[in-house]
Amino acid sequence: MSKADEPVFVHDAQHYKPDGAPLRPAAPSYPRDLVGYGQKPPHPRWPGDARIAVQFVINYEEGSENCVCDGDGQSEHLLSEIVGVQPYKGVRHANMESLYEYGSRAGFWRLHRLFTERNMPCTVYACALALERNPEAGAAMVEAGWEVATHGYRWWDYQNVDEATEREHIRKAVEVQTKITGSRPIGIYQGKPGPNTLRLVAEEGGFLYNSDSYADDLPYWNTSFGRPMLIIPYTLDNNDMRFSQALEGDRFFNYLKDAFDVLYAEGATAPKMMSIGLHCRIVGRPGRALGLAKFLDYVKSHQQVWVCRRDAIADHWIKNHKPITAKL
Repeated sequence: MSKADEPVFVHDAQHYKPDGAPLRPAAPSYPRDLVGYGQKPPHPRWPGDARIAVQFVINYEEGSENCVCDGDGQSEHLLSEIVGVQPYKGVRHANMESLYEYGSRAGFWRLHRLFTERNMPCTVYACALALERNPEAGAAMVEAGWEVATHGYRWWDYQNVDEATEREHIRKAVEVQTKITGSRPIGIYQGKPGPNTLRLVAEEGGFLYNSDSYADDLPYWNTSFGRPMLIIPYTLDNNDMRFSQALEGDRFFNYLKDAFDVLYAEGATAPKMMSIGLHCRIVGRPGRALGLAKFLDYVKSHQQVWVCRRDAIADHWIKNHKPITAKL
């Protein structure tokens, strides 16, 4: 077989083939994918004939955020209880630091109890520096049987971080997490990625999936950088970050319930995936934790629901929905 005749992996959006349909022609060259699976997404064939795959993510970031104690030029200003906060340049922000400390000191353990008491699995997006500073939490994640995916080394915005620094941070994230948890991460969510992130993740070579996408209700393949990279989209709407200024947990519960109900109904013929994003310093507060507890119990009250870790979704998709091959 000549090199020109060799089959190559192609992107789902360009060549996804619904049952009984002709092979979709390649879209014009463009770096974004605005087509996806189209009108007839694939049936995921979730285990147990589930109508929906529900996946909870606990973001473990406290101790890796911007802080002048770590040589950063400013304090953190995102995802806290302070309305309209601006970063302090060159000095510490005592209130912001203690709000984050609540997440690692108290909020994490409240979430740990909520999930372990119900025997419900989850994935942790763990910033490696945060794990390194609280190994007890890391040990508890492993003991609970949770997946620990990496959330990068620092909770930084990598949009304007140089390529060499980001590459080194990915390397350090893998190294530190392996030391703390006993195994390397196979999933990555940088969270605030830059233009080099997906390529650097692909080049690292050890990740089964990447979650720096919000583009679909199902996993999909991307081959922009050579070998196929499984993308398991995450969520910014089913996410407690949107309710960080809300004073009651019912707003979070009601939104999650509505999303679940729509996807569960669709799942009678076209099952999907539902991701839920949590933060120790936000939903770990007592006034919001009750809304989460109500939703956990609501999910458990339904049949044909697959509550799983993200690495289980990756394993399932790799086994049952391999990338399509075609001659280009």
